[in-house]
Amino acid sequence: MSERRNRPIGGGHRQGMVAGEKAKNFKGTIIKLIKYMRPYRLQLIFVLILAIISTIFNIVAPKILGNATTTLAEGLVAKYSQTGGIDFIKIKNILLTLIVIYIISASFNYFQSFLMTGITQKVTYNLRKEISEKINRLPLKYFDKQTHGEVLSRITNDVDTVSQSLSQSIQQIFTSIITIVGVLYMMISISWQLTLMALVVVPISGILAALIVKNSQKYFKAQQDTLGNVNGHIEEMYGGHIVMKAFNGEEKSIKEFKNLNVKLYDASWKAQFFSGMMMPLTSFVGNVGYVGVCVLGGYLVIHKGLAIGDIQAFIQYVRSFNQPITQTAQIMNILQSTAAAAERVFEFLEEDDELADTTTPISIRNEDNSLNIKGNVKFDHVVFGYNPEDIIIHDFSADIKAGSQVAIVGPTGAGKTTIVKLLMRFYELNSGAIYIDGIKTTDLTKHDLRDCFGMVLQDAWLRSGTIMDNIRYGNTEATDEEVIKAADEAYVDHFIRTLEDGYNTEINEESTNISQGQKQLLTIARAFLSDPKVLILDEATSSVDTRTEILIQKGMENLMKGRTSFVIAHRLSTIKNADMILVMNHGDIVEVGTHTELLKKNGFYATLYNSQFDEALI
Repeated sequence: MSERRNRPIGGGHRQGMVAGEKAKNFKGTIIKLIKYMRPYRLQLIFVLILAIISTIFNIVAPKILGNATTTLAEGLVAKYSQTGGIDFIKIKNILLTLIVIYIISASFNYFQSFLMTGITQKVTYNLRKEISEKINRLPLKYFDKQTHGEVLSRITNDVDTVSQSLSQSIQQIFTSIITIVGVLYMMISISWQLTLMALVVVPISGILAALIVKNSQKYFKAQQDTLGNVNGHIEEMYGGHIVMKAFNGEEKSIKEFKNLNVKLYDASWKAQFFSGMMMPLTSFVGNVGYVGVCVLGGYLVIHKGLAIGDIQAFIQYVRSFNQPITQTAQIMNILQSTAAAAERVFEFLEEDDELADTTTPISIRNEDNSLNIKGNVKFDHVVFGYNPEDIIIHDFSADIKAGSQVAIVGPTGAGKTTIVKLLMRFYELNSGAIYIDGIKTTDLTKHDLRDCFGMVLQDAWLRSGTIMDNIRYGNTEATDEEVIKAADEAYVDHFIRTLEDGYNTEINEESTNISQGQKQLLTIARAFLSDPKVLILDEATSSVDTRTEILIQKGMENLMKGRTSFVIAHRLSTIKNADMILVMNHGDIVEVGTHTELLKKNGFYATLYNSQFDEALI
């Protein structure tokens, strides 16, 4: 296994979930969402009360308007029969009452929407907060199997889908249920015959909605899955666009993106097609019932003396009755998308955390919170494999005294970088133990353990922000003077002062506005500021020019003074003065000694060194 477990460009598709499969537990996912809303149950109850009041006023309005129509019709009949006239005062009072009702209904509806938006945004905030915290608890092996874009898709696309769906669906569910019950009551109070006619079409609408929901769920699930793959590919290509261009990978990248985009298009249009079928089908069935009501209503007016205003009100109620049924069908469709997105979020949140800290940790801190360790490190028969069936470190033992400079050398894939990952408990051992000052690393909290170390890696990582902020990342409580002192000790202060904005120079997102060597010097300054007891220097000079390498070497020599240091290097000429050299091959230590001792043995180290020396002469 290679030491740097990077994915090849264009790879890294999400594993473990087959695109197009249905939600594993639709009901369970919705229940989990409801639990997230439980802290806001009082607000939800208030939303329900507001929905009831608003809907009741809306339901009463057609009946009142029907009274105005009946009054107008009766007045016209009386006028033409010369027995009376139109009572405009009564009609005016009815219309004024209607205006007040509509204003009250709209006001309550507005407050209902305001509260519901607040609730859904709080739920969204909590979901994102939990995802952010979860990312920091996940073991590194999880990220070995996931693209960055896939993880980002959970935080952005999936959570946004849940947020928008909740905001729409919960409010509509409340309103629709209340409307159906209230309108049904009003319809029956006008005419049970007309109500029966209107209800005939309801089962047909329900059956059609159920069929559509059943067939659309798998496509909504596929849409969310493929969207994550597309995001992962874009993020990967953008992150490695220089390498991709250097190897003429544009065509391959475009081809792969096209394949992913086709899958997304296929899943999306099917999901939207089935979703779009819901409204026209249910509307068509509703219109059939509407025609039946009109015919029967005319008969009842002529033969049963039903008031014409009641017919008008009833027709409005039929419309009002069909609308929440259609909305309920749409809500079910929305909930499919919600469940598909929420399931992916919950799957992420339910991933196994890295092994928890011991409940009885040993403290290595003084009263002032500083670390009280010397820096002795011991590896005791360490066995490790990224997969249990693929062991790469078979039996690794070493006893390193505080202040020693230890070099770890070996060919690519020998396990050099893996050793330091185990030292910091980024991965858990299969067997054996690692000790710091005689204390098992598993008996320390991860926070205390990792506070013991400072790292300067081959891939120098800097965050967006000023140079001052990036160096201060090693110790967030450091003063400006301490930051500048650390930069001076790392031989990067002169370079920083040549910049127009000095320490306030902004480093862009990809850190492309400074060179690789300058980035390395900044990471050395950052390590200086953290003042660690144990240093890890991983290929820190592997990709810089000779002049910058000399500066980096000087900076690292300053940094290593009085500290236990693990130096991983391919250039064996840089570690001649190491107190101990651990020579690794295939995960095992094959030789131990100083540079001079190992050359005298004329073994594996001598072969490595001489091969590099021969290359230098060519």
